[in-house]
Amino acid sequence: MKTLLASALIALVPSLVLAQAAPAAKSAPKSSTKAATESKTKSVAKKASAKSSTKTTVAKVEPPSSRVQLRSATSQVASGLIAARTAVSPEELAIAERVYVGQIGCELGVTVSVIADPVAPGHFHVGGKGFKYHMAPVVTSTGTVRLEDPVGGAVWLQIANKSMLMDQKRGQRLADECMSPEQTVVAEAIKKTPPPSLLDAKTTK
Repeated sequence: MKTLLASALIALVPSLVLAQAAPAAKSAPKSSTKAATESKTKSVAKKASAKSSTKTTVAKVEPPSSRVQLRSATSQVASGLIAARTAVSPEELAIAERVYVGQIGCELGVTVSVIADPVAPGHFHVGGKGFKYHMAPVVTSTGTVRLEDPVGGAVWLQIANKSMLMDQKRGQRLADECMSPEQTVVAEAIKKTPPPSLLDAKTTK
């Protein structure tokens, strides 16, 4: 009987050993697979991080200075055009010195402001209610003081006893019978001693 029990135990030992080794063999592939997965995940994360870092570096690159150079060149061209447009001759400057400046009253309660431009010698800001012009002197054959705004199409005419502002584009007068203090004196003198007309001269002869 004892002999049979011993034989049975000896026969069961190999089976028990195989049963314990099987789970260990199965767990080994799982651990290996898990380690490979973690390694792959870390590699992908590193690549993504490197790609993101590259993109950020590209975004921080400063643009070339061509924009600054273009702005500078544009500013210089604009300054040159303004200087060329505002340049006046010595003869035109002499006309500008004869222009009456200040708040000049006109008929119908209209007031015209004539102010010398401190930036552009020989030029004037001529404005009033509903109009504003930048004018320059123009040489005339009659000696009349004439200021023009070629862009706005306006003309300021000044003679000894009055001035007037005309809109050449519309063909109408914006202000008439405008008199500075100096012109008022001349106008009063003309009223007291009017100049002889051509008809009076012929009658005298």
